[in-house]
Amino acid sequence: MLINPDKVPTMTFGWGSIKWFVTPALIPGSASTLGEVIVNPGQGHARHNHPDAEEVIYVISGEAEQMVDDGDPFAIREGDTVHIPMGVFHSTYNTTWRPLRLIVTYTPGGEETALEGAPDYHLHPPGRHPHWLHP
Repeated sequence: MLINPDKVPTMTFGWGSIKWFVTPALIPGSASTLGEVIVNPGQGHARHNHPDAEEVIYVISGEAEQMVDDGDPFAIREGDTVHIPMGVFHSTYNTTWRPLRLIVTYTPGGEETALEGAPDYHLHPPGRHPHWLHP
């Protein structure tokens, strides 16, 4: 099945945006979630965990500071992969002036629905491009 990015909605937050390409809700029978995350320059998401899913982060481009399991923050950059076990707290902060592009997976899928409860969550329909406001 081919999934075109222009055919799926875009989630936006104060820190960036996400396009989910594979989720159990979008593709019947799918057991995992995969999407592209863009973290805006100088932004990041708060420390959180996924009690029922592991997460894998692959850095397409950019650099960031990553924290996993209350350990010391470490740098991630293009080509790096981070595995976050189920239930482990983590955060990602783009410490540069360039956008950070990530591929993110959840196994099992479905954990992405928790983002809909974020106070700065907006959903843009397919084909609509969000307007970015610089903080």
